[in-house]
Amino acid sequence: MAAILTPIIRSIALRVGAVDNPNARRINKYPMPSMGGLAIYIPFMIGMWFLFRPAIPTAYLMTLTLSSAIVIFTGIIDDIFELKPWQKSIGIVLAAIIFALGSEVRLAFIKVPFIGIIHFGWWAIPLTILWIFAITNAINLIDGLDGLATGLSIISLTTIGITAFFFLPPDSTYVQIAIFLLVASAAGFIPYNFYPAKIYLGDTGALFLGFMLAILSLNGLKNTTVISLITPLLILGVPITDTIYAIVRRSSNHKSILSPDKMHLHHRLLSLGFTHRGAVMLIYALAMIFSFIALLYRYAYGVGLVLLTIGLLIGVEIFVELIGITGENFQPLMYLFKFGGNKAFRDKEIAKRKKRKQDKKKHQK
Repeated sequence: MAAILTPIIRSIALRVGAVDNPNARRINKYPMPSMGGLAIYIPFMIGMWFLFRPAIPTAYLMTLTLSSAIVIFTGIIDDIFELKPWQKSIGIVLAAIIFALGSEVRLAFIKVPFIGIIHFGWWAIPLTILWIFAITNAINLIDGLDGLATGLSIISLTTIGITAFFFLPPDSTYVQIAIFLLVASAAGFIPYNFYPAKIYLGDTGALFLGFMLAILSLNGLKNTTVISLITPLLILGVPITDTIYAIVRRSSNHKSILSPDKMHLHHRLLSLGFTHRGAVMLIYALAMIFSFIALLYRYAYGVGLVLLTIGLLIGVEIFVELIGITGENFQPLMYLFKFGGNKAFRDKEIAKRKKRKQDKKKHQK
């Protein structure tokens, strides 16, 4: 259904003006129809309401339908009229509030080793809303190359589905159904979205996929332990890492965390000489590595778990500093390894680099 619907949605997007025009921040050189997320949303909802209706609890389905419809509506308006970030945020938060209040899926407590159970009490709903808002925006921010957000969502959803199959109780079959219905819908869309794309996800699709990833990963947080909390964060490691470092980068440069820039992971890979397709494939590979590590977390314990976490954090930090996501002025590990902690030498090197840039600009003028 998704494969059949996508060309139809493409024609509709062109008619209603849901088009991404080229600008300084966008990769496309020609106007590109967006709103492609509708081609994923419609088959997914048909599957939930008609193909597998008896297996899905009514309250869950109603809450999911209403909240996701708000996200889709927000995305459509943004694709046509281009909303401001705070306006989009209102739609996402409203959908998150409806889901948090209407379903029993929320961050109610956590089991911490050697400490016991920590109940969040009335904080459960705000934490659930924050979780949904953060994951939804993380997927939206990473949607910068053809097929990138769609492919990452397929990889992440598949990993969440495998985790749900082995670790959720038998009465949670409807979660697996929802996950793999969404995977199938995205798989029908991606041939049109992969480089060179014929249609973009748009905010309609990026927000919807991010929202669904957030709430479906929440289903795996019932009886929450530290490991079950970390697992979805690892599965979504690529967009979450990109978002965290964007916040750090903008804060260190005294800019608003909502201000756009061209320093995201995919931008940096392109500037390093990767082809469009090559950059996407590399990020897919990174997502798969995060997914494998997430699965390992379910079996690691004790010292092995600590070493796995330390190795992962160091590896991620080295990678993002090497490709320049953090910016030239915030590279603590590179500073430590390259200059041996010698601040004077580091400052001298930075000054030389700045002078070379200034000389290059003068020469270009």
